[in-house]
Amino acid sequence: MKKFILVIFALVPMLVLASGGGVHLDKAGNDLSDKESLKRGFDSYVSYCLGCHQLQYQRYNRTFVDLGISEEDGMAKYLLNGQRPGDHITNAMPAKDAAKWFGSAPPDLTLEARLRSPDWIYTYLRSFYLDSERPFGVNNKVFKDVGMPHVLQGLQGVRGIDEHGNLTPAVGGSMTEEEYDAFARDLSNFMEYVGEPNKLERESMGYWVLGFLFIFFILSYLLKVEYWRDVH
Repeated sequence: MKKFILVIFALVPMLVLASGGGVHLDKAGNDLSDKESLKRGFDSYVSYCLGCHQLQYQRYNRTFVDLGISEEDGMAKYLLNGQRPGDHITNAMPAKDAAKWFGSAPPDLTLEARLRSPDWIYTYLRSFYLDSERPFGVNNKVFKDVGMPHVLQGLQGVRGIDEHGNLTPAVGGSMTEEEYDAFARDLSNFMEYVGEPNKLERESMGYWVLGFLFIFFILSYLLKVEYWRDVH
């Protein structure tokens, strides 16, 4: 009984973290079957995120195949520093230097969508606001006292906090609010894919397994009836 209670207490922080810690999360509305969205998310990740955040458990060639990118096009567009298609999606940032610059080394994000949830990522990308007390001049409603700059500020623009603690509309960005929301959705869609590349296959196989078990149950029941017929 004591072990069971300890397990429950150990799981509670994980459940709180995964749910966003009580913060309201907007629905991303991801669609892992939308290859064009995944491609746009991949482009955005390489352009804006990969400089700091690796995807060390994901390979380029797996990504090319799943997203419908030919190896030739993928090599020409994404492998620019002598990398090979079979390499993992990593960067050249020294961890020690990164820790000095940001206070801690930027985490690998391969499994971030499974740890936090796609909705958390989608909301986080849209929840930066100005905060002069923070080292990079910004904070985040979802991740309080976040230790990274708002690298997408040029796209989204600048947001503030009103007297009620709500985010104000973004101003000064190169994208409209709708365009930036779509950008964030594509990026969260790609990160959900990276967290579990075979998710659609697993879910599809699950239906087949359930169908097989249902048919097996019927056959087993009929066989049981046949066996017991002579007994009665």
